[in-house]
Amino acid sequence: MSNKIYCSPHLHSSETTGKIMFYVVISLLPATIGGIYFFGLYVLKVILVSIISCVFSEFLFQILLKKEIKILDGSAVVTGILFAFVLPPRIPLWLVMIGGFLAIFLVKELFGGLGFNIFNPALTARAILLASYPVEMTKFTKPFDYNIDAITSPTPLFIIKEKMNIQLPSLWQMFIGNRSGCIGETSVLLLLLGAIFLLYKKVITWHIPILYILTVAILSLLTKENIGYQILGGGLILGAFFMATDYVTSPITKNGKIIFGIGCGMITFLIRKVGGYPEGVCYSILFMNTLVPLINKYTLPKKFGSKK
Repeated sequence: MSNKIYCSPHLHSSETTGKIMFYVVISLLPATIGGIYFFGLYVLKVILVSIISCVFSEFLFQILLKKEIKILDGSAVVTGILFAFVLPPRIPLWLVMIGGFLAIFLVKELFGGLGFNIFNPALTARAILLASYPVEMTKFTKPFDYNIDAITSPTPLFIIKEKMNIQLPSLWQMFIGNRSGCIGETSVLLLLLGAIFLLYKKVITWHIPILYILTVAILSLLTKENIGYQILGGGLILGAFFMATDYVTSPITKNGKIIFGIGCGMITFLIRKVGGYPEGVCYSILFMNTLVPLINKYTLPKKFGSKK
């Protein structure tokens, strides 16, 4: 008889962190190309600086603390792209570098690295910069104005929030991305192409994004807000499919994902409706991140044979 003891788990998968991150990068390529097309080559500089600063910050931290170098897993690259996606098109590059450092060093590595961070790194870095540099973080420009000193243009949600006497872009323009906003959030069409790819590869499930968007739509209908602008405007699609579905900072159970998606939708709409800021996606996801341990605790299935 063999003396070997075989311990669980016995389930195996061919998926690796690197493979999953590669899929995410592929899914973000359409919106990346769209951002460059609508806002110019300066956007490419922003994205590259964001990626380099994130990868370098992770490498530096792991060297200083004599940890295993894991920059090849692609997680820092994904963080860099997503962080760039939530920035204005003409943001100064030095500010991008600061944000990339904060996303990796402060939010990710200080908590123990990939798999241990409590908050979404890209959104946390954005929230910190928005509080510290509100002017630079709210300078949005019109599409196809490629000048570095382009004239600022309010986003559709800001126009609605402040009841400004300015012509809103059509829903079709908002769907394809011909509107003011952050680099990666404007083209719903290109974001949906990436989201479909992630769903097809089973990198994400439908529970969080669909319920997130559906909650905002229902609340908009009940309060007589324009559903089209509430869904297509701001960063709802980007946040629902690419931020709220982050493996580390979202629930692991199906019921937990449902609660998380509905919670994000409710908070997003409340901030937009009664808050002082026209957009609520960033803060809604970060707030729900804090509840993930509690959600997991009460939605995990009971062990077989255990008592309630």
